[in-house]
Amino acid sequence: MGVFISQLKLDSWESGLYDMRIRLLPEPPTSGHIEMIMVTSKTVENLKGLPTAKEQNLLLKSLEGEEPLAVLYAQNLDELQGTNEEKLAFAEEAQKFTNLFMISQDLEMKGEEGKLKLAAPLNTIELFPGPRTADKVVLALDEVTRRMMLTYQDRQMLHPYIAGIVNPEVTSKKNIRGVFEFFDSEQVYISYRKAGTYPQTSFEDIIGRKFEAGRFKNKIVLIGNDHGGSVRDYVKTPFSKDAKAMTLVELHANMLDTLIQNKAPIQASPWLNVIITILTSILTVHVLFTKKPVQSLTILAATGGALLVLGAFGFWPAGYWVKMAHPFLAIFLCYYFFIPYRLIIENRRSWEYYQKNKLLSQVEELKGNFISMMSHDLKTPLARIQGMTDMILKDTQPLSSTQREAVDTIRHSSDDLLKFISAILNYGRIESQGVELHMQSRDVNSLLKDVIRKHEFLAKVKRIPIEFESEPLFPIQVDPELMKQVFSNLIENAIKYSPEDSQVRVHSEERDGKVVVTVADQGPGIPQDEVTNIFMKFFRSKNAKSSPIKGSGLGLYLAKYFTELHQGRIFVESTYGKGSTFTVELPLEQGRSHA
Repeated sequence: MGVFISQLKLDSWESGLYDMRIRLLPEPPTSGHIEMIMVTSKTVENLKGLPTAKEQNLLLKSLEGEEPLAVLYAQNLDELQGTNEEKLAFAEEAQKFTNLFMISQDLEMKGEEGKLKLAAPLNTIELFPGPRTADKVVLALDEVTRRMMLTYQDRQMLHPYIAGIVNPEVTSKKNIRGVFEFFDSEQVYISYRKAGTYPQTSFEDIIGRKFEAGRFKNKIVLIGNDHGGSVRDYVKTPFSKDAKAMTLVELHANMLDTLIQNKAPIQASPWLNVIITILTSILTVHVLFTKKPVQSLTILAATGGALLVLGAFGFWPAGYWVKMAHPFLAIFLCYYFFIPYRLIIENRRSWEYYQKNKLLSQVEELKGNFISMMSHDLKTPLARIQGMTDMILKDTQPLSSTQREAVDTIRHSSDDLLKFISAILNYGRIESQGVELHMQSRDVNSLLKDVIRKHEFLAKVKRIPIEFESEPLFPIQVDPELMKQVFSNLIENAIKYSPEDSQVRVHSEERDGKVVVTVADQGPGIPQDEVTNIFMKFFRSKNAKSSPIKGSGLGLYLAKYFTELHQGRIFVESTYGKGSTFTVELPLEQGRSHA
């Protein structure tokens, strides 16, 4: 893409960017070697017409004693009015100047040398080709003058010849900056100053000798028109495309100063343009496919700004012209070609995510239905097993020790299975968002006593006393069944994971507008890296997995869910090897009920 874009002809765009640099960046100073004499509308008014041969003769006589370096006419002397005697006198006066030329817009081809001449008696005044160029049929096609000729078919033009008198370095075109070939000519771009930059004196002031002595000494004197009578006396410039943006005389002054100072802009190598365009294309495509839309636009805008800064600092003060039209077009085309492709990819991903999510939702629904069905179907035969074991234990017929041990094992196993099924059922209700709070005003201490009483047998088996310290509490709004499950999970875990002959402590109090219940054990504790995961569903610590103690990994998850459903909080503090303390905090005043 970048290579293809760099081969496009974007002369009009590039010329526009060149003009923008000229307008916005600081102007170069003048050399101080150029003076202009202008025929203005006031001159025409004072002289009752355009200057005649007689008045041109007076002008040269006024300049003769100033010893100018060169006198250049940017006027068509073929149109000069006057008698033959007046024209001859003017031509003879012109011969007294070493470098007096009329700047010709016409060119001489090889073999036509000497054909450019003024009509007699002015034929002794030399015509020197120094044409203005304008982008009429090539490049920008906007008739703006940006370039000047140095040579045409190996013949030197006026401007390098005159500039070489002031700056001998530019007499050799090899020493001139920014030279490029254009058809049969060698050219450079003009280093422009705004209209009105160069000093000028009116024609009538010169012939009236109303100027300081020595003003034109060793100066290049340009004589031209600014009376508005002909559009040929004006040019369009990078500063303005108005038909009268700058006088032809000022254009020649800019041409000469460009060469005198040898400050013509140097065009960057075409390979640099290709490399910048390719890198810009790669960056644009990479950003489009790896960054979010807002980020990509920000980066591309920053890239455009960086290109502008690079172009500006290259052009001023170094005078190095790095072309920017192709990189900007690369950003534009890559964005508008690849953004639809990215949208297609994102839409395809969204569709795939939707399909996967739909499938997962179906799987979750099937899982929930299966868990609910399985749990309910298991509960019925399990209730029968428990009922039969109770009947056997209550039967008057005595059992042998072996039989009683077997029946106790059946009863304990059925109790464990019932707890597991209840946990699965609760989990299924949570997943289907079917848990509802049935709030009642209850004393938390009474709930704790019921739970502790239920687990006394398990604690006695392991010779673990349960110490319950409670402060008097006001009844609060809770769902008693759910909170019993919370406290039951904590106390049962404390007993199961504590060693024999240890101790479990349960404490309740009111603190900072909350009911706080703590359950502390002397078990193995929880490794620090597992504390953050302890309340996740189906999570069991490494120690628990390796121990003979069975569990579903749902007890603490359900405890956390039920507590938060009451707008409360549950957390654990544990020191590995020294035990754990679980804390439940419930607000004294509940907000609106949850469903």
